[in-house]
Formats: sequence, C-alpha cells, structure tokens
Amino acid sequence: MIFTDAESGYLAAHRLGRLATIGPDGAPQVHPVAIWLDGAGGTIDIGGPALAGSRKFRNVQADARVSLVVDDQASTPNALGQTGRGIEIRGRAEIVTLDPPLVAGFSGATIRIRPRRIIAWNIGELGPASPGRPPHMLGYQFRDVAG
Repeated sequence: MIFTDAESGYLAAHRLGRLATIGPDGAPQVHPVAIWLDGAGGTIDIGGPALAGSRKFRNVQADARVSLVVDDQASTPNALGQTGRGIEIRGRAEIVTLDPPLVAGFSGATIRIRPRRIIAWNIGELGPASPGRPPHMLGYQFRDVAG
C-alpha cells in the first residue's frame, strides 16, 4: 500500500489539488486540478474537459516530473494547536486514456501520477519527532516510495 489509511481517506475526501509541472522555459507552473485517488493502484488521476489541449498536459509530455499538493484547514486544531493539514505527492506523471473518462464531461485523456515521495502534515495521528526536530514538526511525515 503506497498511501496510509489516513492519507487515502484524506485524498478520497478532497477532489481539488494544485499540480506543479515544469514549463517549456524550465520554470515551475502551478495549475488547479480535479483529482481522483486510485487506492488499489497507488496513483492519482487528474482529468478535465479538454485536458489534452492544456499547458499542464503539454508540460507533462515534455517532462514527467510533477508535484501535487492537496491541503486545507481543519475545523478543529490538533494537539499542537495547528489547523493546516495536507499532503504533497512528488513523482512522475504519465498520460493515459480512460474509457469511460473520470466523470461525464471530461475527455478520456488523463494525467496519472505515480508517487516517488509523499510528504504529509497533520493527517492522522501525530508521531514522534525525529531527533533534533522541533515540537511543531510532530505532525510532519515523509517517505520515499519505491518505483
């Protein structure tokens, strides 16, 4: 399993993220996107009504390195008094065609992200801080994913 149960639950409940791709001039470009978690496959799918004509699609075709952030503010602070929470997924994207598409009105063209590094903050239980880490980092977890 690539995502923890808490991460999977969070991603399944949040359909909006921000995808960072690398533009033609080498500069990062950030795009709001609709996301779907494929928990069994350990991937994130991104779709849209005319995705194949978008800059993010062309960017992924030219350079598959991407970063996706999904975050929000919790209504109740955690034990440290923090309300910000989220997940960043760094990885490689590929273009796939889905039939049927993710939702009605979307094209079949889909960007699929295969995680390589997962960084989550304040999702699930607070864990022990690494040695030398300040207390406010208790909710911050990261790991590399084989692939």
